Formats: sequence, C-alpha cells, structure tokens
Amino acid sequence: MLDPLVPPARTGISPEERAAVARAEMVTGLEASGHLRPGPVRDAFLAVRREVLMPQAYVRRSGPDETPPRWDLLDWAVPEDQEELLGLMYGRESVPIQHDGEPILGRVPGPRSGGAMTAMSSTVGMTVARLQHLDVRPGQRVLDIGTGAGVTAAVACLIAGDAGVVTMDRDEHVTAAARERLALLGHRPTVVTGEGQDGWLPGAEYDRIFVSYAVTRVPEAWPQQLAAGGLALASLSTSSPSWPGLAVITKTATGRTQARLEAVKLGHRAGHGWKQIFLNARFREQIDAADGGSTRATRTGPPSDEARGMWLALDHLYPGLVRNWAADHLVVGAPDCGSWVTARPDDTGTWAVTGCGPRDIWAEIQDTATRWQAAGSPSSYQLHLATDGTQWVSAGTGPVELSWPLFAAPNPATTVPAQAPDPGLSPKETTS
Repeated sequence: MLDPLVPPARTGISPEERAAVARAEMVTGLEASGHLRPGPVRDAFLAVRREVLMPQAYVRRSGPDETPPRWDLLDWAVPEDQEELLGLMYGRESVPIQHDGEPILGRVPGPRSGGAMTAMSSTVGMTVARLQHLDVRPGQRVLDIGTGAGVTAAVACLIAGDAGVVTMDRDEHVTAAARERLALLGHRPTVVTGEGQDGWLPGAEYDRIFVSYAVTRVPEAWPQQLAAGGLALASLSTSSPSWPGLAVITKTATGRTQARLEAVKLGHRAGHGWKQIFLNARFREQIDAADGGSTRATRTGPPSDEARGMWLALDHLYPGLVRNWAADHLVVGAPDCGSWVTARPDDTGTWAVTGCGPRDIWAEIQDTATRWQAAGSPSSYQLHLATDGTQWVSAGTGPVELSWPLFAAPNPATTVPAQAPDPGLSPKETTS
C-alpha cells in the first residue's frame, strides 16, 4: 500500500485541478514533517507538475518477496488511473518509471512481470533535503547526474535558469523522455546521455553537482569539474544498503578540494552494475526462528540507531552486513556467509543477544562502537581524495584514529544491474 504524504486528491474537479491540490498538499506535508522550509526549493516544488514529468509510472502489485514481481504501468491519460497516480507521484515513496531498460516514450500501459525497475524518481523527502543542502542559486551552473524523471533538473532550472543546467543519464531512453517532458514544462536544459562518473566536461566548471545514485568512491571527474566555491553531493556506500553516507565535496576559492563523509539516514540506490546485498525472505525466517542460534544475556546493548557515525563505520570496517529495519528489535545478517545476530531488551535493562554463523557480528558491533567512541563519536568523517587516486576516510588522530580505505565497486561485467531493496528492509531510498 502507498503511504501518501497527503490524503487522496479531491474528486469533482478537473485532473489538472486535482493535481494542483495534491501538489500543494504534498508541500504542506513536507513542511509539517520538517523536511521543507520556506525558500526557492519550496517554491520550485510547488511549481513542478510531476504528472507532466511522470505521465506514466509503475505501481507494484506483488508482495516484497513474491517472485516473479508484478507491476502495473499506470497512465495519466487513463481517467481510471489518475487517482492512484496522484497518490504515487505526490506520496512518500520513490516512483518507478522504467522497467528493464525499456523505451519510456510511447509505452502501452498495463501489467509487467519479472525483471527489475531500472529508473525511478526519488522520494521527495530526501530530494528536498539534498536540494536545500545544495543551496542552488540564480545564475549558477548545475550538473545533475542521474536524470530519472527530471524532477531535480526542473527544480534546478526554476532556481538557476535553464542555460546553466546540465542533466545527464547513462540511459538514452531516460534522457529522451526527460528532454521532451521538461520542454512541456517550458524548460530546456542541456540533456546529455553519458556515464555519470565522467561528468560532462564541456559544461564545466560547475557551481553545484547533484548525484542521484550511490558510489563506492568519488570519481575523479566530479571534484575536477567543480568551480571554485563549488559544492557536490553524492551518496557513498558499500554493497549494503543499510547505512549510507553522504559525500560532501567542496572547492575553495583557491581551487583546493575538501571533502567529508556524513552519516545520514537516507541514501540513493547503487549505481549501474553494482550488486547490493539484502536479506531474503528465507534468511529472515531463519533468523526469526532463531534456527541454530545461541543466546547470551548482557547488560551492554547495541549503540543507538541515532549513532549513525558508528553504524557507518561498522559498514566499512566489517562489510557485508544488512539491517532488517522492519523488525522491532536489532536484526543484522551477513547474507554471504549466513551469520546473523539479534538483540532484544527486557524490562530489567538486560539484553538477550542471539547469534549464529561463522561471524561474531555482536563482537564486530561492540568493537566498532569502542573504536568509534575513542575517536570522539563522530557523525562526520574527513574524506581524503589523494591526487594519486587513493581515497580513505578518517576521524580522530594518533592511536585513536578511526579510518578505512575506499575501493572501487566490482567490475559491472561480473555483476548484475542493481535492483531496489525490498521495502522495509533498509532506510536506503531508491532513485535514479
């Protein structure tokens, strides 16, 4: 079921008027939830007609673990689809717009089965937060990497002006649709088909770079193409979707690149060719049944969910772990080897910790927590981008320094295109 930011749009008025109501109520809901504040981003979201950018969108009809997955392609031109489309486009969830790399223009609506969603529009809550962080201003040059439905590009055009905006995507079908639909809104940014990791040199230098997919390390082209005083934002993660980081890259007035990695609640999905791990239904059932696990009691509980800097460090120091965020207690598994741990508190302040498998995940959590606290309990780390291509993350100094290297994602030729994680299993949002 959809979890809309606003109630279903009112009936008895034209589709355009219903969309305007839904758009206004979306903005009101974002303001009430603390995601959106007064300013140019708010004004732009109130103006962008998402039903023009996404006149067709997919809604999933199958359960999270059901195979093959089933979707319906809804169409704004079909009156019976309009109310559900409004709830989808102006709701809380990401909006799937492309199935298995298909052409987007000229599609016939109806059911689809199997395969994967290969392009989406981001959840509005995360998008407005990133755009407000980016602080786009009139007259700036903006590089939008990962066009998707074109929402970010439309917002950038409204704030900075069309002439300064470049939006790019690796999929020619995505860029073709975005070019046509942005034009319907009166926007004509430069739309480029190409690999996002390369940026787009002809448009450099950019005052702002917005990246709508996750990377394992920062491509050299992005800081190189930043203008003095520029800012770039990108999700940075491992193969796990559970604890994303936000790479914040700036360039000083003298041309020096500086960067940090912030532990955040929400992040974009993995880029093309990067296979993410997840907890499948069978593994979750095994954990729920405590099959083969041993339990011990401890007065030391897990770090708070709000200690995101610790969990981000765990993700890198002990890779391969996934959190089941749908559970009402701590559940972390390692799909590659079948290890898992759960932790439940009781009324006396004692924790029942149950673990199974070759990895002692509880010990890994506690070791990371100790090292994180010694380093000053950071929520933000220094991100080092060396001129020889070496990249690493650090916090603290001397014997209490907490650090780890960043490596490139596996070769796309040996992996499969990334798919969105099952709903409820992680806080990581899907987007393109």
